[in-house]
Amino acid sequence: MTAADKVLVVGPSWVGDMVMAQSLYRLLRKRNPTSEIHVVAPPWSLPILKRMPEVVRGIELDVGHGELGLRKRRALGRQLRGERYTHAIVLPRSAKAALVPWFARVPRRTGFRGEWRYGLLNDVRKLDARLDQTVKRFVSLGQERAEKPFESLDPDLRPRLRAHPENLTRLRTEHSLTPGAQLIAMMPGAEYGVAKRWPAAYYGEVAAALAGAGADVIVLGSAKEREIGDAVVAAAGNARVCNLCGRTALADVVDLLSIATVAISNDSGLMHVASAAGAPVVAIYGSSSPAFTPPLTDAAAILWLELECSPCFARECPLKHLRCLKELTPATVLDAVATLRAAGDGRR
Repeated sequence: MTAADKVLVVGPSWVGDMVMAQSLYRLLRKRNPTSEIHVVAPPWSLPILKRMPEVVRGIELDVGHGELGLRKRRALGRQLRGERYTHAIVLPRSAKAALVPWFARVPRRTGFRGEWRYGLLNDVRKLDARLDQTVKRFVSLGQERAEKPFESLDPDLRPRLRAHPENLTRLRTEHSLTPGAQLIAMMPGAEYGVAKRWPAAYYGEVAAALAGAGADVIVLGSAKEREIGDAVVAAAGNARVCNLCGRTALADVVDLLSIATVAISNDSGLMHVASAAGAPVVAIYGSSSPAFTPPLTDAAAILWLELECSPCFARECPLKHLRCLKELTPATVLDAVATLRAAGDGRR
C-alpha cells in the first residue's frame, strides 16, 4: 500500500459483523496510517461507523437485506467514481455486494470467491480453512494474497468503539440511573432466531438477584425486542430493572455499555457491541458456537453446554427441546458474573 491509499469497503449487513469489521480497518490503518477508509453500509450502521476512528466516511446504501437494488447500487457506484479509490474490499460474499466498487471503477477489488463474482472482483481469494472465525476472515482480506492468515487475532486489532461522555451524561439523567451504582446490561434478544435466545424468565431471575443486591439493570435491544424486554422486567419484579428496548439509539447503547459493570448477552450483535465498548461480557451460546463468533475481549465468561446436538446453527431448535439453553441455569450465569467481578474485570 502507498501513502495515497484510499480504500472503499463494502460492509456487512449484521450488527455483530459490522463491529467485527473494525478489526480489518484497524489492520489497514496499522499498515498504512495515512490510508483513508470509506465504508458502504446500511443506514442503521452509520452511528456505529462514527464510533470507529479508523473510518473517515460512512456511505449509506439503503437497500433491504437480500434486495438486489441494482439501480441504487449503480447510482451510488457512479457517484463514487470521483473519489478515485485505489482499492476496494467486499466483505459480503454475494454478487450484488460487489456491484458498487465495480460501478465506481475501483482498479483493485478484493473479496472471497462466491456467487460467480469473477469480473466484478479482480482479486478473488479462496476461503482458507484456517479462517475459522468471522473476524479472521475479514482481517485476511486486508492482507496480501501470499501472506499466511493470522492464527489468532492480535489484541491491537480487536474492535474498540468510542464513547461520547456528553451523551452518556444525558442518558444517565434520562433513564434515572443511580449515581455510584453498578450497572448491569442485559441483551436477551437475537434477531437470528429463538435458538439463540436464553429464556426471558431466566434473564428475569438473574436481573432480580442483581437488582436486589443494589445494581441498576437495563435491558437493551431493538424495538422488535420490546416484548422480550417486558418479559424480563415482569419476571424480575424489581423497580430497578428497566426495559430500554427500542428506547435507545444504537449510539446510545454503545455509551451505556461503555460503563456497564457486566453485560449479559446471547450470541448477538449487541454482544459484540458490548465487547467493543469495553464491557466485561457473559456470553450465552445456544445453537451457535463460541469458536466461530467469540466475544473479542479478555474480559469474557463464555457459557456453552456443548451438547451432542450443538452447534446446529438453526434459527429454531430442530429437535424442539432447546436443551442447549434451557439447561443452562440462572445460577450458572450469576456465578459467571461473580467470577468476572472477582477477577477484577468488573468496573464501577
